[in-house]
Amino acid sequence: MAGRIEDYALIGDMQTAALVCRDGTVDWLCLPRFDSHAIFAGLLGTEEHGFWRLGPAHAADAKPPTAARRSYRGDSLILESEWDTPRGTVRVTDFMPPRDGAPQLIRIVEGVTGRVPMRSALRMRFSYGRVVPWVHRHEGRTVAVAGPDSVWFDTEAETYGKSLTTYADFTVAPGERIAFTISWQPSHKQPPPLPEPETSLEATEEFWREWVEHCTYHGPYREAVIRSLITLKALTYAPTGGIVAAPTTSLPEDIGGVRNWDYRYTWLRDAAITLSSLLRTGYREEARAWREWLLRAVAGDPENLQIMYGIAGERELGEAELDWLPGYEKSAPVRVGNGAAHQLQLDVYGEVTEALHLGHMTGLARNDYASLLQLKLIRYLEDHWQEPDEGIWEVRGPRRHFVHSKVMAWVAVDRTIKLIESGDADGPLERWKELRDDIHRDVCEKGYDKERNTFTQSYGSQELDASLLLIPQMGFLPPDDKRVIGTIEAIQRELSTSDGFILRYPTEGAHTGVDGLPGDEGAFLACSFWMADDLAMIGRVDEARKLFEKLLALRNDLGLLAEEWDPRLQRQVGNFPQAFSHVPLIDTALRLTASGAYGG
Repeated sequence: MAGRIEDYALIGDMQTAALVCRDGTVDWLCLPRFDSHAIFAGLLGTEEHGFWRLGPAHAADAKPPTAARRSYRGDSLILESEWDTPRGTVRVTDFMPPRDGAPQLIRIVEGVTGRVPMRSALRMRFSYGRVVPWVHRHEGRTVAVAGPDSVWFDTEAETYGKSLTTYADFTVAPGERIAFTISWQPSHKQPPPLPEPETSLEATEEFWREWVEHCTYHGPYREAVIRSLITLKALTYAPTGGIVAAPTTSLPEDIGGVRNWDYRYTWLRDAAITLSSLLRTGYREEARAWREWLLRAVAGDPENLQIMYGIAGERELGEAELDWLPGYEKSAPVRVGNGAAHQLQLDVYGEVTEALHLGHMTGLARNDYASLLQLKLIRYLEDHWQEPDEGIWEVRGPRRHFVHSKVMAWVAVDRTIKLIESGDADGPLERWKELRDDIHRDVCEKGYDKERNTFTQSYGSQELDASLLLIPQMGFLPPDDKRVIGTIEAIQRELSTSDGFILRYPTEGAHTGVDGLPGDEGAFLACSFWMADDLAMIGRVDEARKLFEKLLALRNDLGLLAEEWDPRLQRQVGNFPQAFSHVPLIDTALRLTASGAYGG
């Protein structure tokens, strides 16, 4: 059985990522890209679907021991786990070196004290656990082959096969180091080069050290901000600049339920807000690369803008269910692909335009096609902003006139007006100023409930929605506007959990809710960070700081957050780690630091 979501650590190489549990088991790894088929899919099934466990030897009928300590090495993505056993202490260092060639996962066992018996158990199952590869020896190396893929396993330890699993049993003494590496290669090509684990470890540590040095944030929450930035960098697909929302699929928002989605794609919204955080902390290169990715993905067809693309800009992301996988803690179905790719979500135009605007304001080199794209997006909005859509939460129910979507349409027009006024683009300035006023008036008239003094989820509805917290942050209305304050307080009353965190919107348990799905979900962490932001903006800074620090306490021991927090089960839920949780963590830390609203 897979561990709790927060029991996992992330390692990665900016092309794919692995999740490593506290007991030393790699339960999730897709090769060679984030969105490739998994060779270890035990996270969504059982050990029969693929895993790699490396840790102290234990009895066959006993549960694998968990590490007594684990941490990342400094400000890096190098994981160090230590076990204390009756025979001594042992350390395992796990990492994936940033690469141009074959992707590698390297695990180095090091004796600390005593002589510790160890075991490596490697069970590769291709195509999300469905295909048993042909495992054989080739010139002294172990290789697993299935169709177009091959995975090469290298170690100095003696190995043997049993029950379709490759084992190594060995003992490690103080100061002794034994390395294990798997490398992916197309099966029709020559074997990948022999790995150099120690050299790769030094290079990986140096890579992260140099990258972190560019961070411009030096406030009181630096540790949390740096870890979030490293996580966001790890979710960047280096060859193209695309950014995945999370490296996993189908980790449930509701344990045992059907709210299980594939997040291994580039949502324009998630990527845009990620870039905003990176830009605010000094990372322009990532912003430049993403802008280039955006221009390639959208190409000459902005009228058919998708809400998400593949990490190389692919448009077809057809959704399918893997019925041979039982799902994480029986949360089925397991889905790959994402049928929401072709939804209409008008807010995306605002997020993309806001990211382009911020890049322009922070000195990113001018790109004429980026400005042209921005103008084309506004021309599309000019004709379509009055249409209903599926909104920021990708509802699978009927389209509605979501207030947040209209607000972000206003943002898109507003930022484009600013671009024109700066002299860096030409457009019908007066006409678009009228458009901006029309959208603003429409939202305030149709999306605001005067009796309750709150904006609502959609025109004419009674439901609230946490995305309304972005109204002051986007500059649609000032923070001291009574309608803004009323909305914040209404969301606190109606969408707060018992521990003070924020739900996205009301759900209906076993009944089909506003999002077209049965079941409930946890508190959405991004929304809870937005609430802390808003509280700070309206002067309730002590309350904002306390909420922010409660949110920081939800991180696992390595500083990682999933998408949601289940207040009933007191555990993280949803895909992990989630960019949409780490981005607002950074933004709130910046806001609280600027306001001086922090303890100590």
